Amino acid sequence: MASGDDSPIFEDDESPPYSLEKMTDLVAVWDVALSDGVHKIEFEHGTTSGKRVVYVDGKEEIRKEWMFKLVGKETFCVGAAKTKATINIDAISGFAYEYTLEINGKSLKKYMENRSKTTNTWVLHLDGEDFRVVLEKDTMDVWCNGKRMETAVS
Repeated sequence: MASGDDSPIFEDDESPPYSLEKMTDLVAVWDVALSDGVHKIEFEHGTTSGKRVVYVDGKEEIRKEWMFKLVGKETFCVGAAKTKATINIDAISGFAYEYTLEINGKSLKKYMENRSKTTNTWVLHLDGEDFRVVLEKDTMDVWCNGKRMETAVS
């Protein structure tokens, strides 16, 4: 503090420009396209505290504090169809970790490759509005903007 000023850096009614509660240990983010839309999965891993937090579309799904085993897996559901997702936490060297996402038991890459064979997706722009339409070829289900639609065969 300059010129012998003993006043605090922050006035009594001010707070620092950051908050320790808002500091995160975000280590991985994935975007997963399902029939009901694209879902964002975020994972926090505190390698000193053992904390694990999983967010799906910004909503906290799992929170575990003080996990002493820093490797392992976290399983949760994503989307309207409650699709099974698992985050694998593996040590690669010393205190470095690798995080991989599995969807329905397959790596994200393999799941998306398979999905591109079993679905067709269109994004239509009509009257100033975007519509995401998905056809599931195996079930013949049709989804529009995250909602399964009633269909009829003529």
